[in-house]
Amino acid sequence: MKEKPTKLNALQRRTLALFQELAKTSETSSVIDGTDEISIMYLPQPHGNHVHIGNFVISSKEASGIHNEKVWQALERKGLARSEFPMRIILTVRGQNFETDFNDKFEISNH
Repeated sequence: MKEKPTKLNALQRRTLALFQELAKTSETSSVIDGTDEISIMYLPQPHGNHVHIGNFVISSKEASGIHNEKVWQALERKGLARSEFPMRIILTVRGQNFETDFNDKFEISNH
């Protein structure tokens, strides 16, 4: 039987894209020994109207899913992550490779 494509709403897709970005650096994440999954342990806090994620500056509104338990649960239900809210989120291989169509829309920071 063919697997149905995973559907995410805009907040879920945007949040997954931000988690994928956080998964790219050892400052915010680490590979779980014996797996290809990535544990994201550092979740940046917004300051003012924005938050810094990697080389990007994201509006606090656009990054609201990072600290939203319902978004984490949705990503887990869809097999893209494992939630240990609020301590860490683990991106599965599927979650790491999921095409969100957001990665090229983030603003590059000069910070």
